Amino acid sequence: MLNLLIVGLGGFLGAIARFGVSSFLAARPGPGFPFGTLLVNVLGCLAIGALMALLELEALSANLRLFLAVGLLGSFTTFSTFGYETIELLRDGAYQPALWNVAGSLVLGLCAVLLGRALVHLAG
Repeated sequence: MLNLLIVGLGGFLGAIARFGVSSFLAARPGPGFPFGTLLVNVLGCLAIGALMALLELEALSANLRLFLAVGLLGSFTTFSTFGYETIELLRDGAYQPALWNVAGSLVLGLCAVLLGRALVHLAG
């Protein structure tokens, strides 16, 4: 039961953070491209890279891992929203923004995971 509460609290905070970042960016660069979702996915990938590196170094407890990785980051990252928005771009005939969204999420996300891991290993 404690594990469910730990994950639930992390998920609650992650969802609020995702909503805040996505809402803030939604109107900034202009409509037509899901910048908020792209940023959330890249930030989530950066954070999970660093978090998993810390776990490999045994610097975090099991409860903290549940809270951060499963709860907070699991709720913060928005891969399902990414999929939906990409399909909607394709349905609207916006093929180039859809391609940029897929490529940007994949390439920047993978690079952010590597960067997060590297930052932890450099600092440790």
